[in-house]
Amino acid sequence: MPYELFRHKGHVCLMFSDLCDEGGGAVQANQFLIVNDDTGAIIDPGGNLAYSELYLAMTRHFAPSRLSAIVASHADPDIIAALDRWMTATPDAKLYVSTLWERFVPHFCKPGKTTGRIIGMPDSGMRIPIGNSELIALPAHFMHAEGNFQFYDPISRILFSGDLGVSLMAGKQAQQVITSLSPMPPGMEAFHRRYMVSNKILRFWARMARQLPIDMIVPQHGAPLQGPAVKQFIDWVEGLSCGIDLMTDANYAIPR
Repeated sequence: MPYELFRHKGHVCLMFSDLCDEGGGAVQANQFLIVNDDTGAIIDPGGNLAYSELYLAMTRHFAPSRLSAIVASHADPDIIAALDRWMTATPDAKLYVSTLWERFVPHFCKPGKTTGRIIGMPDSGMRIPIGNSELIALPAHFMHAEGNFQFYDPISRILFSGDLGVSLMAGKQAQQVITSLSPMPPGMEAFHRRYMVSNKILRFWARMARQLPIDMIVPQHGAPLQGPAVKQFIDWVEGLSCGIDLMTDANYAIPR
């Protein structure tokens, strides 16, 4: 069953958190459905491990054939590896992905299947129409991918943050909203120290994020952040040393 993040006057945001068989060793991942004015978009629909369950679960709430947009924060397998199947299931949907990845994602599909259906998002971001509303694609480069975006929904005031804000837990646990970072959610600190490229990037992001009215930060892995946890997270990552900040010569030694 999906977790309902938001519902008001026909605008709905759903999170699917437990569709992968984690016993098979795959990382837990969230997928998102946004519906406005009988038009839908899916954010980071995932790979083949999630496709069948996500398709069936979505049909209970919205016909996949009516999706107008497939939105990808970046091009990792857990984000978009099932693209070939989604291109078949959603004949009218466009794929929105960074211009850096628009010539790479066709490798997930049979030849010609993405022709005319990919919209490359420029580094500066863009606005993606969804019914009578929109998703705002925000630059999130190097957190962790070179061409990376987050998606802000101005109606629900949810920031779909991709790999920023991640915690590591099972799918059912991911439906338990985090309202405080004390104690720190499992795996959050270690994940960000490894997967975020540098503190410089996080400082840039924090300055941008503070300009938005954010009620909830919802990552692609783990649980949503809400209430005091939103400000706490922004303040925390702004001061976090990570990625290349932590590298030394010892990390680039020839193995014995």
